[in-house]
Amino acid sequence: MKVTTDGCLFGAYVSQGVKSLETVSGKILDIGAGTGLLTLMIAQENEVVIDAIEIDKEAFEQAAKNVAASPWAYRIKVINADAEKFGFPTQYDVIISNPPFYENELKSNDAKKNIAHHNEGLLLPELLQVIKKKLKPDGTFYLLLPYKRNDEIKKLFNENKLSIRQLVLVRQSVNHDYFRIILAGRLKAAEQTETMIEEISIKDDADRYTPAFIDLLKEYYLHL
Repeated sequence: MKVTTDGCLFGAYVSQGVKSLETVSGKILDIGAGTGLLTLMIAQENEVVIDAIEIDKEAFEQAAKNVAASPWAYRIKVINADAEKFGFPTQYDVIISNPPFYENELKSNDAKKNIAHHNEGLLLPELLQVIKKKLKPDGTFYLLLPYKRNDEIKKLFNENKLSIRQLVLVRQSVNHDYFRIILAGRLKAAEQTETMIEEISIKDDADRYTPAFIDLLKEYYLHL
């Protein structure tokens, strides 16, 4: 599982969001943690405790090694289990996930990629059910999804009584169409605030990282 630019952008955005949340008492859940990228990015910038759950054994083992080699291992627990079936002992202030992108689409011959990118892992409706059960009433969750699932997301959120607090539309460059969505959501309350919509481009028209991207990633990328 390669480290992707959009994955790094998501991790940096969530890490910044966690800093600004007054409700966070320090307990975060990373569902489908892969090799631990998001967990480690958040732990680097926030004094929080993180449970990182990953169903694939090899990815879990790599995540465990990556966490053990980091300065924040004492605040991170890596779990090899199915998030839908695992008996989490607590609820969480923040839940994050970069779920399978390509449900019901063509699959590769690589079983690991299929779990990471297709529907051998949690389907989005199933993931939302886990979030509803394990998120504190005043908690926040973050998802990274393909832009083409935008309409589906809104429908699923309504069905599951979830609300979108912030929506970030992501472009690969200022010359590209949107290809990813970063969203921050909450359990739906009686009074809803208006969704904040932003956009960010990773690169400018000269193929250089944009100031907005640099500002988010400057604490993580060695050369910006």
